[in-house]
Amino acid sequence: MKVAIVYNRQQKNVINLFGQLNQEKIGKKTIRRILNALKTGKHQAIALEGDKELVHHLEEFMPRVLKGERPGIVFNVSYGIQGEARYTHVPSILEMVGIPYVASGPLAHSLALDKVVSKTIFRQFGLPTADFAVLNDPGFTAPDLAYPLIVKPKNEAVSFGIRVVNNEQELREAAQVIFDKFSQPVLAEQYIDGREINVGLLGNDPPEAFPPAEIVFGESGPKVYSYEDKTGRSGREIKVECPATLSPEKTSEAQELAQKAFRVLGLRDCARVDMRMDKDGNFYILEINSLPSLGEHGSYTHAAAAVGLDYDALVNRLVEVAVARYFGTPKPPSIDTKKKDPEELVFQYLTERRDQVEKRLREWVRRSSRTSDPVGLQEAWKELQKTLENFKLKPVKHLTDERSVWTWETAKGMKNGTLLVGHLDVPIEPEAPYQGFRRVPDLLYGEGIGSSRAGLVMMEFALSALRSLRRLRNIPLGMLFYLDEGQDTRYSRDFIRAAAGEVKQVLIMRPGVLPHCFVTQRRGQIKYRLIVEGEARRLGQAGKRLEVARWTNKQIEKIIALSSRKEALAIGLTDFSMRHYPMRLPHLCRAELLMSYLDKNAAQQAEKNMREILGKEGYSWILEKVSQRPPMKEKRKSQPLVKKLLAVAGEWELPLDKKSSLWPSCAGLVPDNVGVVCGIGPVAQDLYTPQESINRISLVQRTLLLAQFLLAESKK
Repeated sequence: MKVAIVYNRQQKNVINLFGQLNQEKIGKKTIRRILNALKTGKHQAIALEGDKELVHHLEEFMPRVLKGERPGIVFNVSYGIQGEARYTHVPSILEMVGIPYVASGPLAHSLALDKVVSKTIFRQFGLPTADFAVLNDPGFTAPDLAYPLIVKPKNEAVSFGIRVVNNEQELREAAQVIFDKFSQPVLAEQYIDGREINVGLLGNDPPEAFPPAEIVFGESGPKVYSYEDKTGRSGREIKVECPATLSPEKTSEAQELAQKAFRVLGLRDCARVDMRMDKDGNFYILEINSLPSLGEHGSYTHAAAAVGLDYDALVNRLVEVAVARYFGTPKPPSIDTKKKDPEELVFQYLTERRDQVEKRLREWVRRSSRTSDPVGLQEAWKELQKTLENFKLKPVKHLTDERSVWTWETAKGMKNGTLLVGHLDVPIEPEAPYQGFRRVPDLLYGEGIGSSRAGLVMMEFALSALRSLRRLRNIPLGMLFYLDEGQDTRYSRDFIRAAAGEVKQVLIMRPGVLPHCFVTQRRGQIKYRLIVEGEARRLGQAGKRLEVARWTNKQIEKIIALSSRKEALAIGLTDFSMRHYPMRLPHLCRAELLMSYLDKNAAQQAEKNMREILGKEGYSWILEKVSQRPPMKEKRKSQPLVKKLLAVAGEWELPLDKKSSLWPSCAGLVPDNVGVVCGIGPVAQDLYTPQESINRISLVQRTLLLAQFLLAESKK
């Protein structure tokens, strides 16, 4: 499980510093001990400062989860940075963004930290606590309490400002120090002369009470556990004795009082209740620490050791009780293939490997294979071949051309089954700068990450999940990958068409479309090259016709005007260049035109009109097709496939819908009698640009969708 330790040691990474700053800090040694304990417990753990960057860091470490998938958890040991009720700050942030955490919630922390409120609640529920008064300002009236008294800040922990006073003058002096240093009211309570007893608590409903621990004071100084004592600065030796030397009856009484105090304040997971026992054996609750110290020499860790929990076991048990509170079980259930449904096992397999999925995606992004890079393409092909051979897939020789396309199939074969189609090349110009892999909370960036790489990784882990159940061999499944997407499938198109003709349905591993859509209809595309040649005029030379550049531009404007929303047809200019001699106007123009269309007849008519616009009486021209990609029309044969995908998405509560797209794909090569869906890959944006990215949660969503779909196909 992912566990992030959140603590506070710095006071720098905030917008402003104001008010009372936190003086309570957890030690670096303690943070390291907790981190090592979690790693010993097989958790993936990091330590984070609880400042204004916390949400960003947590979102990167434990991204948004699928429904039914357990998120990571925060091991909260944060005391806050500044202001009031500082223990509540990090838990409040975690509740807002929806991240589980160890220890109490904001309300319970605020009640426990406010000593006056907590003592009032104890009194209301009949729990014994010493008489007290609140001193709000330096001009207070002396309380009607018998000396000696103990004074402390109203809203602080770890014994900050604590002092025993024996008369009014000492009371006013001690109170003034607190007013000046902590800027808050003073709690003055009856000093209970006797033994100091602490009871640690662990768990919920009810919490388990550790054996009481006693703070044993030396001969010198007051019998009060001060901040200087806790930090080793007082010069006197203080010991923790656990279990405390108490009768069984008094032990039970102290534990029951601690459990009741825990419940009435609504605490969770852990706490330490500090109390005094007077000479007559009466207990008085002093306060309750909602974040008990996990320091090496603290009474809480001593008490845990007394019940057999060493430090590592205590830390991991804290995680377990929090997990039990959130998810109803102390530990994630073990995988048992005999008792669990295959669908649940696939879900568990994939969600437990989200880090591996992203790591593998990063490896693929770093492996450059642009369309114009034969060396990079060859290396990418070798990596894919190695991956597919690990799944014991068989090459399909008659559907393979070693230069541009490869096809594999399972032991069951691909006949009348499903074909997955993807490409290895990244259609980016050679001069474009390389874009490395980078991650932000919601997006993953990188060259080709959406157009090519995410689909590869998604397929790999979907197949791995099925292999783990020994289902992969039984699925009628084929996989085809080609290298010439950037060349409009010039060399692979016949193989794609032939392979699609042997199966019942085809899934194209192109990226999904925002917001959560796959594609059931795509326009076709034709690229044209127009060359117009005329005479080389001198500047200012008269002529009966417009010079060639102006004439060409005029005709191109007329051609673009052929675009029609009604006909679902669009024409645009993608490139334009000219040639000229020195001191002469251009004599040759070269233009690249792109036509997007849905209906073949409309495209043919548009081309006829283009030629008519260029005419016979103007300049000499050539209009040639550079490439053509047929449209993918929505068809009845695809409806069963669409319904199956939507049904799987509905069962796992994955966001999914269908949509049309203007961009072409190899889906247009699939025969009319074969069902096809495109855009099965993770949802992407800004394709073929330096900002190309995929939606981070979509990567695992679409991998789960594919795996569950293929699992269902294995049962037929």
